[in-house]
Amino acid sequence: MSEPNANAIPSAKSRSTVKTTTSLAMLTAVAYVVMVLSKALPQVSGFLQLDLKDTIICIGGFVFGPLAAATISVVVAVIEMFTVSDTGIIGLIMNMLATCAFCCTASFVYKKMHTKKGAVIGLTLGVIVLTVVMLLWNYLITPIYMHMDRAVVAAMLPTVFLPFNLVKGGLNMALILLLYKPVVTALRKARLVPESRAPQQSSRKMSGGFLLFSLALLATFVVLTLVLMGIL
Repeated sequence: MSEPNANAIPSAKSRSTVKTTTSLAMLTAVAYVVMVLSKALPQVSGFLQLDLKDTIICIGGFVFGPLAAATISVVVAVIEMFTVSDTGIIGLIMNMLATCAFCCTASFVYKKMHTKKGAVIGLTLGVIVLTVVMLLWNYLITPIYMHMDRAVVAAMLPTVFLPFNLVKGGLNMALILLLYKPVVTALRKARLVPESRAPQQSSRKMSGGFLLFSLALLATFVVLTLVLMGIL
């Protein structure tokens, strides 16, 4: 009678770890490239930069959990500081706070409610948390970084920082809703992500309605982005 293969389970776990690490590394690289490309976008109010890397990082968080989103956020922010950023340690802190506030909140909710409804709720809460956190930290940090009077920054909170963060979060939310399924499908075909264990929601009517909702959301926030940039 043959003995059980004691190395079978560790080997499977090892392969799973390698696949997860590969996927996270790939998402980190893509997030960095998207961040660099985002710097070509016009700034808002002369110093606020729209950044779409949160789309990639949050997709990673939806697949692998909020800890993965936090890890990618920190890695990308650190690499950005040493390569293309001129904002130093303050920019690093603000980047990590903004991305983690949005991506970790959305990923945590989606982990608990692994449905399209859960994704929408999680992303909406992510936008709210992002906005609140950045209003607080802009009030605390911007006077130091920009050498501005705190009263001036306080006046900018409802007119500059509030709409900027709402639009930034909303734009990333719309892109995530549109891109999550095709990105994850590609990762599953490459066997880098396990098959979903969530209940199937493949109704054509539901999928069509969800797509229209996502496109309408994207169009709305693209227009608002152009308004903030002074293009419209």
